[in-house]
Amino acid sequence: MSATREKTTDATDQSLTSDPTRVVPYGDTLNDGRLQLSFSLPVPPSPEAEEAALRMLRAMGLEDPAIVHTRDLLTGGTFFVAYGSWREGVDFTAIKVPKAQSVVLDRKEIETIVESELLGRPIRVIGACTGSDAHTVGIDAILNLKGIAGHKGLESYRGFTVKNLGAQVPNEVLIAAARELEADAVLVSQVVTQKNVHIHNLTRFVELVEAEGLRDRFLLVLGGPRITHELAMEVGFDAGFGRRSFAGHVASFLVQALRGRG
Repeated sequence: MSATREKTTDATDQSLTSDPTRVVPYGDTLNDGRLQLSFSLPVPPSPEAEEAALRMLRAMGLEDPAIVHTRDLLTGGTFFVAYGSWREGVDFTAIKVPKAQSVVLDRKEIETIVESELLGRPIRVIGACTGSDAHTVGIDAILNLKGIAGHKGLESYRGFTVKNLGAQVPNEVLIAAARELEADAVLVSQVVTQKNVHIHNLTRFVELVEAEGLRDRFLLVLGGPRITHELAMEVGFDAGFGRRSFAGHVASFLVQALRGRG
């Protein structure tokens, strides 16, 4: 059986610009370079604060910067909304983003592979939001039957046994549950946090898995709205899935990775 790729249109084919080697922002008119920015400065609202913001925008290389809104943060700081133009451009054709190395299969292909080629039993998957993370939308979308945006979760796939531990699960609890379930894959969902708390938590998770001699036992999959495959690899996971990822993407990776192990 040959794998079929997800039907997508190349990003350059959808571009409005005729020159993908020089892509610039636009607001009112194509290639006008207009940007909207919001930021805070640790100075109280004043004409001097606005001038400081304008100087910062000019130093960033923005042309014709304008402050269009300010708000007193009541803490000695000021919040700004500003506009400016940036016309230098980005070479879109030179961009290469690391992605999980798997072909996106359709649901029927995934279920056929599980039933006919893999373990002779369902794939056992467990997942959670770990540490202090209380955001369950992502892990629920991937694991739960309902899924999201018309894409049902792994619970709906034949050949998958799924356990969702929810939010704020300590790393040790997830690892112990994965061992008890004899999981094939452990899914960790994280929203990027301030001061890189998520990085420390994810690194600690992998360290604990390795310390218990389980690293070769589980496929480790990381997900979240600002997670990238590159980040996942850096902290020791096997794959990372960010925005615009659904259960089918994760299932495709799992069946192909497990088939590769066999």
